[in-house]
Amino acid sequence: MKNIFTKTKQIGDFGEDAAAKYLKKNGYNILERNYRASYNEIDIIAEDKSFIVFTEVKSRTANKGSPSRFGRPARAVDQDKKRHTVSAARTYLHSNPTDKQVRMDVIEVYLEKDADGNRKVTDIIHIRNAYGVQK
Repeated sequence: MKNIFTKTKQIGDFGEDAAAKYLKKNGYNILERNYRASYNEIDIIAEDKSFIVFTEVKSRTANKGSPSRFGRPARAVDQDKKRHTVSAARTYLHSNPTDKQVRMDVIEVYLEKDADGNRKVTDIIHIRNAYGVQK
């Protein structure tokens, strides 16, 4: 069982690294990664000129040419995950006040293995304002 969890963590870490690079490339400043507040976690906290963005990253590996058997990664962000992320965001904002607008995003990272068995990113979909939160 440990091997499955290790592989899942490796895929998640790879996806989070890809999402952070994507955000930086698109003008965001990364403030925190894997921010924890009690039992809740936010994958990436970033900002641009107008927004502070709390980002959940979901990664999926698929064989070349076929979709993941688990469907769209964003579907894994269920109501419980949203509630926990919003709670962590509120904790962060309490300790780090800002005048910026708050946004909750989801980044989907699609991966596949190349001929040598190495992972590579095939697509990144940035879902802005995926769900709401009030400051």
